[in-house]
Amino acid sequence: MDTQHPSAPSRPQSGHTGKDHPHSGGLTHDNTRHTNRFTVIGNHLTQHAELTLLAIGLACHIQSLPKGARVDIKTLAVRFPEGATRIAAALRELEAHGYLRRVRERAPGGRIVTRTISCNQPGVRRSDHPPLRPPRPTPAKRHPAGKNALPAVPQPVCPAPALLHQAADLLAGLRRQDQRLLLSTCDIAHLAPGIAAWLERDVSPAVLRHALTADLPPDPLSRPAALLAHRLTARLPPPPPFRAPAPPPPVRHPFQTCDGCDRPFRSPAPGRCRDCRSDLPEAAGARLA
Repeated sequence: MDTQHPSAPSRPQSGHTGKDHPHSGGLTHDNTRHTNRFTVIGNHLTQHAELTLLAIGLACHIQSLPKGARVDIKTLAVRFPEGATRIAAALRELEAHGYLRRVRERAPGGRIVTRTISCNQPGVRRSDHPPLRPPRPTPAKRHPAGKNALPAVPQPVCPAPALLHQAADLLAGLRRQDQRLLLSTCDIAHLAPGIAAWLERDVSPAVLRHALTADLPPDPLSRPAALLAHRLTARLPPPPPFRAPAPPPPVRHPFQTCDGCDRPFRSPAPGRCRDCRSDLPEAAGARLA
């Protein structure tokens, strides 16, 4: 393999004897090779020149956790003694240097949730976790019949089919505002990811349409798809600020009719109200005991 690990020797070492023992002080490694329950951490993280010690340690802890583990501020503050404020600052450090990404997603019920992605090598793209910042443009595509290539457009973090379908519908409807924005199927397929990248940054369709169609140049508009691709890239807004997900609404059970007194009371299932349950013989016996 061509990867070097300066701080991890290639064979177990149990100490230094004889002429190998250093006489000038400094660090000496007494290493044993791990065979289970270990995590590979890059020196670019453990020896990072700009991260604080807390951020480095927190990144190592997060990288050692299994998929699906909770790494929100509240959970980490319970696990470690540093407190929520210092942990939140360390998470922001890791996010700024690319070791962490927090992505807002819409859950099936419509609620916005935050997904945390740990990156053990910032800058190396994984197909299942594409980066949020900066947006990665698509390669320029050429139309049939020898037309010039369209400019690249930003890419969404999570290209869900529903989001791309909404983006395509928005592009197809631009001709209602200006007939010169009549796009071909190939144009829409190329531009739709750029529209989706805006929509997932909490930009409303109305605001997006205005950004694409306001102050269009006068006739002739020879390449409308190229103009839209340029505006999608040049005017791309930043991601929305991080907001903690809202707590779930309190559960309100339906009204039930009490089997003992016929009074209405809220409960997930039919039965007796609280007063009637307290009058039952077994409840009275429990109080006497």
